[in-house]
Amino acid sequence: MPRVAPWLMFAAASMASSAQADAEVRVYAAGSLRAALTEVAQAFELNEAGVRVVFTFGASGLLKDRLAAGERADVFASANMVHPQSLASAGMPGPVERFTRNAMCALVAPTMDVTPDTLVDRLLDPATKVGTSTPKADPSGDYAWMVFERIEQQGRRGAFKQLSDKALQLTGGPNSPPPPAGRNVYAELVAQGRADVFITYCTNATVARAEQPSLRAVAVPAAINVSADYGVAPVRGAGPHAQRFIDYLLGPSAQAILVRSGFAPP
Repeated sequence: MPRVAPWLMFAAASMASSAQADAEVRVYAAGSLRAALTEVAQAFELNEAGVRVVFTFGASGLLKDRLAAGERADVFASANMVHPQSLASAGMPGPVERFTRNAMCALVAPTMDVTPDTLVDRLLDPATKVGTSTPKADPSGDYAWMVFERIEQQGRRGAFKQLSDKALQLTGGPNSPPPPAGRNVYAELVAQGRADVFITYCTNATVARAEQPSLRAVAVPAAINVSADYGVAPVRGAGPHAQRFIDYLLGPSAQAILVRSGFAPP
């Protein structure tokens, strides 16, 4: 039996390794996208035979910092436009495209009597424990702070300072405890009494209520609500399937999944 030259064996192994790497799309994505993007990835993998999507979920600001520090990924799907745009400004590939939107809701403990009309008064009540994510590290926290600003703009003088001072930044920060495995962190925090009212994405509130039906999701009035725009972009050194995943995410099949999960069209 003829012997195979060692360099040929090495070349074949390298080509196989390269092919395997090319068949993997590494996506860093906002934690609020976990359920929806997992379903999108399953549909994408059926459409793109042999391609596997591997996710790293977390707070978008923390993921942005990891990518800026040199961690390898192919696609960054952020809960805002600012973080991927900052990477693009620093030399990451673009463009950054808005692919979906979210809004803010109040996840409310069953002991709290809160309606959209009384939400602001309840938030400003010194006895109410208000939970948020961590601003700058997690866009959900940034959007909550924007809600606080709009409350003040609606004539509640001093509201922004009062709310930003009292807000319990319970998730999304560099030192926040990891979410419980297989559980919704917002449902757990409110059910445990860590917060009476948690200002978070409406999609998060929907998932939380599915786990803890006694909790309630209260709409944040339009006058003080914000549009959470989600942006996606390829990352420097992205593999050949990165843009195909982004194109699929922007296409009708993935958009239908996002809408079904409670997100709004871009």
